[in-house]
Amino acid sequence: MKHFLSTLAQFFMFLYCKFLWRTLKFVTRKVTGRCEMQRICYNNKPGARRTLKIESSLKFSKSGLLQSAVNVHADSVEKTIDVIMALKKINPDTNPQLAISLQASLYQIVGYRSLVVEVEKLRREPYDCENPDHEEMLLKLWRTLRPESPLSGRISKQWCDIGFQGSDPKTDFRGMGLLGLQTLLYFAEHDKASALQVLHDSLQPRHRSASKDEASQMSKAEWERKKSDKAIGYSFAIVGINITELAYSLLVSGALKTHLYNVAPEMPNLVHFQQTFCYLMQEFHRFWIEEDPCDIMEFNRVRERFHKRVQRQLRNPDMALCPHFPASHLHLVNL
Repeated sequence: MKHFLSTLAQFFMFLYCKFLWRTLKFVTRKVTGRCEMQRICYNNKPGARRTLKIESSLKFSKSGLLQSAVNVHADSVEKTIDVIMALKKINPDTNPQLAISLQASLYQIVGYRSLVVEVEKLRREPYDCENPDHEEMLLKLWRTLRPESPLSGRISKQWCDIGFQGSDPKTDFRGMGLLGLQTLLYFAEHDKASALQVLHDSLQPRHRSASKDEASQMSKAEWERKKSDKAIGYSFAIVGINITELAYSLLVSGALKTHLYNVAPEMPNLVHFQQTFCYLMQEFHRFWIEEDPCDIMEFNRVRERFHKRVQRQLRNPDMALCPHFPASHLHLVNL
């Protein structure tokens, strides 16, 4: 009975809120002379703050045509804008900026959806050692990270030197498929200096530097023990594949919309995703040093804390993750 009353109360609250929301929309339009789309576009700057509100407005519209606008093909965006303007009874000649703003946001929405499909396709494509393109990407990864050390053979213990688990890296790509290899190769090729530095530090780990306050609170014995303890490293390639999974989960959950809507003025694409991976890889490396774990068994704990930190950052609609690598031509900043 108690559960029934609680459910009933929630139902009436939903009806009340829905009715109140529609009433407020109606009154606001009458007072301002502008529909919700106009208010969003005129009162919010370009980027995630505007596009997220437009996306939500379209999804929860009473009109099926408006709801379907977020699922159109890129080639149909301009025609869709005409439909929206007509349904909202907005004269495009007297509101030219509205059409431009709607078009930019709709391209971002459509682009994000297409990016999810493209990334998912790569993730589902297994690494195939019989595919010469796959093999060439893998060998290029080795040559980029270890140019001074030729491979003794395709199957070799040398792969462990760049952080794979065994003699044949193909087994490590089972979880993320070709996506894991592509992100690692992009990092190595487009931000080689940072990739080599992260690889070097993962093999020869170092403690983070203690602040003056921390040092003052340590006894001499603790300080000496900290200096003598060996910092914990990690497997570069395996962690890279793991961070690829983190970036993928942020993308699929929609958490990356904030970042991508703020940095891609039109349609987010695979390069935006790969550069996001580069940022996450470097930031995780810094985070690992800050956490200074006791052993590699703490990896999942550290990763989870890092994941939550990134999620918190992305809740800010003005947030754009800021990669510190020269390959970026996007100049990503916190807006």
